[in-house]
Amino acid sequence: DNNIFSKGVNYETRAGKVLVELGILSLKLKKAFDIEQDVFYADIHWDNLMKAVKKVNLTYTDISKYPSVSRDLALLVDKNVEFAQIEQIARQTEKKLLKSVVLFDVYEGEHLPEGKKSYAVNFILQDEEKTLNDKQIDAIMKKLIANLTGKLNAELR
Repeated sequence: DNNIFSKGVNYETRAGKVLVELGILSLKLKKAFDIEQDVFYADIHWDNLMKAVKKVNLTYTDISKYPSVSRDLALLVDKNVEFAQIEQIARQTEKKLLKSVVLFDVYEGEHLPEGKKSYAVNFILQDEEKTLNDKQIDAIMKKLIANLTGKLNAELR
């Protein structure tokens, strides 16, 4: 019920303490400041928010002291192969050091064999206890490629 908003909402605790007020400023207020476009406004009641958060048990993981390594593969696969299959095989292949598998491009069209598509996939590797060396990284990537080619009939592009 705040008259500065034309439309708005309040987020409150169960005890009725306002945490955040969000909304679009009213026409009257916009005219007073000679503003034509919609203005979105948020008023965060930090004291109430921090009191509410203190009651929540927060957990965290330390940021690793050791660098992550990023490797990309361009894979030619059958059109019926889903990215989820690639991710599953990758995670089964390297359970400890594989931190993420991200699909960043899909290509279907000219210059590809009939019934095929190309996936560009990024792999992030990281050891929490030491820096990975080239030999370890290459061994993991060879194992990933072998499993992807063996199980999905994928080809490197």
